[in-house]
Amino acid sequence: MPRTGGQLVVDSLLANGVSRIFGVPGESYLPILDALVDAPEIRFTVARHEGGAAMMAEAYGKLTGRPGVCLVTRGPGAANASSGVHVAAQDSTPMILLIGQISRDDTDREAFQEVDFTAVFGSQVKWAAQVNDTARLPEYMARAFSCAMSGRPGPVVLALPEDVLSASAETVSAVPSTASVAAPAPEQVAAFRDRLMAAERPLVVVGGAGWGPDDPARLVAFAERWALPVVCSFRRQDRFPNDHPNYGGDAGLGVNPALAGRIRDSDLIVALGARLSDSMTSSYTLMDSPRPRQGLVHIHADPDELGRVYQPEIAINSGISSFLQAIGTLPPPEDPAWTDWTSQINADYRKWSDAATDVPGDFNLGEAVIWLRENLPEDAVITNGAGNYSVWVHRFFRHRRPLTQLAPTSGSMGYGLPAAIAASLHSPERPVVAFAGDGCFQMTCQELGTIAENGLKIIVVVVNNGMYGTIRMHQENHYPKRVSGTDLFNPDFVALARAYGLNGEKIVRTGDFPDAMQRALASDTASVIEVIPDQRVLTPARFLDR
Repeated sequence: MPRTGGQLVVDSLLANGVSRIFGVPGESYLPILDALVDAPEIRFTVARHEGGAAMMAEAYGKLTGRPGVCLVTRGPGAANASSGVHVAAQDSTPMILLIGQISRDDTDREAFQEVDFTAVFGSQVKWAAQVNDTARLPEYMARAFSCAMSGRPGPVVLALPEDVLSASAETVSAVPSTASVAAPAPEQVAAFRDRLMAAERPLVVVGGAGWGPDDPARLVAFAERWALPVVCSFRRQDRFPNDHPNYGGDAGLGVNPALAGRIRDSDLIVALGARLSDSMTSSYTLMDSPRPRQGLVHIHADPDELGRVYQPEIAINSGISSFLQAIGTLPPPEDPAWTDWTSQINADYRKWSDAATDVPGDFNLGEAVIWLRENLPEDAVITNGAGNYSVWVHRFFRHRRPLTQLAPTSGSMGYGLPAAIAASLHSPERPVVAFAGDGCFQMTCQELGTIAENGLKIIVVVVNNGMYGTIRMHQENHYPKRVSGTDLFNPDFVALARAYGLNGEKIVRTGDFPDAMQRALASDTASVIEVIPDQRVLTPARFLDR
């Protein structure tokens, strides 16, 4: 029977197992909204801003490994969503942004909210297209899903004209899409083992997307058999248990100086899934380009990523699961030469992560994070956006299970709160704690309404120092004592939370934090806990007066 374009889109979502989508409604895609009435299997989470909706969809893609789906309207709606699309692009997250578009007859007339979305998003996403034929909607939707998941995962954008969605067509039924996955050749696996056996100070760096549910356990088993040290790339700390004796910390912004030294001193870097970005390499200073002096084996699902900056000795185009399964039975050396090296790297990490540092003022964020790591269950999810406050979270919290960290490698402010919403909707039984600075929080704080509407029990820790702290730190580095544009006038965050019907508390002393958290964990509603560090404190190692 003929189906409307809106019905064809929803049929494709159902065929691909989509059970939740995110967005802000718009008149440009009313036929999809109408078709959703007859598809109760798909729950539509309505956000307060398209940027928040896109970040929710991106976080949902991280959690599920399947494309997070976001629906927005044309023009300003799509422009607002671009912040979340950028996160998906740099974080290698499968995501599909569906944009309601003007009718085809109005194209090139600068009609109301007209934008050429293939031009706007073309350089940012894996694929951007406009569907101009209702009958081809199943084809485009199928390609969108496979493209978003295959190789290096990422975002796809489809513009859907109003008249294409409202028109009807007799066409094929939607089918589930599959992802293409590369695998290592046997000779590459053999070469990898030979190169690893020849090393004296190897270091495994893991990160990226495309991890299957069994892959973290496979990695742990391999690291244990081979006595290898494992380091996580920036904001991928949940790829390996942080309490494991082979763990060496995270290579990212605010890296442990001892770990940076170990990376420089290593004679072989095995990069699994990681992109070897500027964040991981301290602005490309820890490794020489184009040929690192350490020696490099790079395993990545995208062939274009191999050799992008660093030319590896061995380049292996492979998905993470395929590679870990291929090396799972490799016999390790009887007495690895690097056993002490692994122990030293772990000792460096524990020393770095245990010391909460002495800071000015009555509130120590490091001690608060350490309390969380010692008292939250292992499956608790920690989210954050961007800002100096996140340095404390990454340094002192220890992730012990996969899928417990949601943080943007793209460095996007405002991410923590929408990501926490996605995590709580995905796993309502798990505690979810979102960290945000006062500036970061105000990028998406309107999504407190989404939290209240959905009855979520998220805990939001707002670190309020009355300024854009990261930018102030850079100001002090380059233009000392010349403050400009970084002070913040903030609302009463406790009153704001209560205005949404949520709990709110303000904490000015470290000793009051545990009781506030216990009350929040026991509450039936979400909570905003505002903490007030001394304004002189920028990072665990940097203060304005020192």
